[in-house]
Amino acid sequence: MAEYAATQKSALKFKGKVNISAGKKKKKKDKEAKLRLEQAVNSYEEEGKTDKAPVDKRTPAQMAFDKMQEKRKMERILNKASKTHKHRVEDFNRNLDALTEHYDIPKVSWTK
Repeated sequence: MAEYAATQKSALKFKGKVNISAGKKKKKKDKEAKLRLEQAVNSYEEEGKTDKAPVDKRTPAQMAFDKMQEKRKMERILNKASKTHKHRVEDFNRNLDALTEHYDIPKVSWTK
């Protein structure tokens, strides 16, 4: 600790003209800005009181498309939920057994 005894323990000093204020500057209160904010809040509340039903801007074709997509999605979910994992594995194995030898890996031999 004796090595640090000769060090300076004060704040750093800057060269040149540097004006550092000790605290934050106070902002002036703007009465007009406060009044405008209150008016905006009041107008927003008035708009909220006139609740209108949401307007559907989709065409009939778009609505039919969305309806069919939802129907197909539900069919897929019900189809997947109807089989257990065991049944799916059995179906997969049956399908593999039905495939021809064409899909087997050919034996490669350099000697006859």
